[in-house]
Amino acid sequence: MKTSTSILALATLASALPSQSVNKRACTSAVKLSGSENVFKSYTLHANSFYKAEVAEAVKNLSDKSLATAAAKVGNVGSFLWLDTIANIEKLKTELATDIPCKNILGLVIYDLPGRDCAAKASNGELAVGEINKYKTQYIDVIAGILKAHPNQAFALIIEPDSLPNLVTNIDETACQQSKSGYEEGVAYALKTLNLPNVVMYVDAGHGGWLGWNDNLKPGAEGLAKVYKAAGSPSQVRGISTNIAGWNAFDLTPGEFSKATDAQWNKAQNEKLYTELFGAALKTAGHPNHAIVDTGRNAVTGLRKEWGHWCNVKGAGFGVRPTSSTGAELVDAFVWGKPGGESDGTSDTSATRYDSFCGNDDAFKPSPEAGQWNQAYFEQLLKNAKPAF
Repeated sequence: MKTSTSILALATLASALPSQSVNKRACTSAVKLSGSENVFKSYTLHANSFYKAEVAEAVKNLSDKSLATAAAKVGNVGSFLWLDTIANIEKLKTELATDIPCKNILGLVIYDLPGRDCAAKASNGELAVGEINKYKTQYIDVIAGILKAHPNQAFALIIEPDSLPNLVTNIDETACQQSKSGYEEGVAYALKTLNLPNVVMYVDAGHGGWLGWNDNLKPGAEGLAKVYKAAGSPSQVRGISTNIAGWNAFDLTPGEFSKATDAQWNKAQNEKLYTELFGAALKTAGHPNHAIVDTGRNAVTGLRKEWGHWCNVKGAGFGVRPTSSTGAELVDAFVWGKPGGESDGTSDTSATRYDSFCGNDDAFKPSPEAGQWNQAYFEQLLKNAKPAF
């Protein structure tokens, strides 16, 4: 569902990046962020060099050369950098060696829990259930050390996509039962350890078609609040992230699935409604309730047969670019969480990580393993972008 980059690909990308020994545009004093303020009003989401390099390579390989000018612009859009393995922490080090302007905030996805994505196969992680100490010492502690070593840089973190939502809706699955304690302990440790002055955090809360169901709102909010309080109610937690690597429209009315036979059981028919409904439940539960919403690939609606179809949705397009102008009080910003063009999962039925969702009729085929570049899919996203590039 999410993203991963191989060590070989990482090395290739890194070698293509410009060598910069001094960041001439960096802040000259320590950054002080506040969980009580919308940092995206003051900072621009940074367009990281890894996605820039992927897009630059894609421009060279376009099947339709007339798209070249538009395609090149995609690399200049700010997006989150996924630290989805211990090895990929090197990405963060590499990025911090580039020339990041003082008013840019570097977005990072913290995503390596033991037993990760317990209800899916395509994005299973490297750490097995029970390897919580490895998660803490070799992953979170290392990242925290790097962030502390760069006090003049602002960071926005998305904390563990899909983890806590899975404990609400998929707890009947054995894998999620086995992962529960590690998820809760791991997320709490991440929130506590990464609670630094130059960091603002958003805990992932799935999307309106997941925790937005009427019966999921209260337990979902209480589940997040439980972990937040276990971490000591960290001051730099601003709220939640929604629709990460997702497809839901922000304010489509009526909602995409409003005519479904079960629509009466879900009032969160778009992400705006979800942030309002879940935001109210979070407030009651005692958890910060502002949000960032992924609009990276949600330009086209009516493509999926069901809410839960998450893999490489066919016909999708790049959505609204990152901005703090959302028109919603609780929504701090629209962001690009998932790097558009990187696969959600493979359509190869013989692959170990094959997930049946990637073989659905509404999933794009062929598609490579999660995180690998899919040139044809990138071109589809570009052609269907709204607004157009």
